[in-house]
Amino acid sequence: MALISVSNNALQNITAVPASIPSGALVLLSTQTASSSASLSFTSGIDSTYDSYVFKFINIHPQTDSVYFQMNLSTDGGSNYNVTKTTTFFRAQHKENDTGLSFEYVIDDDLAQSTSYQRINNLMGADVDENVSGYMKLFNPSNTTYVKHFISVTNSSFNSDASANLYMAGYGNTTSAINAINFQMSSGNIDDGIIKMYGVK
Repeated sequence: MALISVSNNALQNITAVPASIPSGALVLLSTQTASSSASLSFTSGIDSTYDSYVFKFINIHPQTDSVYFQMNLSTDGGSNYNVTKTTTFFRAQHKENDTGLSFEYVIDDDLAQSTSYQRINNLMGADVDENVSGYMKLFNPSNTTYVKHFISVTNSSFNSDASANLYMAGYGNTTSAINAINFQMSSGNIDDGIIKMYGVK
């Protein structure tokens, strides 16, 4: 491996970082906007260019009350979303009336070697002001040696007038490259909202 050096080691004299050093910067690759959409899919741009990808969820609003925002992965460019996954899921919750305080593992929202869609949040409200926002990170999807890890953190307007902070993580149990991802509701359409896909330098 080649070593990178600078001739003057004073930080104030460094004017540029060599291109081979990761900067952690986000590069916007694609934006999907829902309008009574059955699903939002990213079927291009997920490749070996970046080691990880971030999907930002902005005001995702369901058409139907008490539904789950969820995702699945593909190894064939989106022809099938059926990657086997094992995941964990937990949440913190607090209602508007100052009741319903909880911090818990949610066993019904995890998967164990399943090709089903993975829930990102649970029981969203469909009132006109309710939505979910947050992000999901997918690590090294083009690697063909290891399983594919992902993590999401969201905040959702729960259907019982509560703020629910939700944490999901797991892995796609495949050594094939992941090259597409699909987001949808468990029932009904995505009425409104934006998902942005970024590559991480």
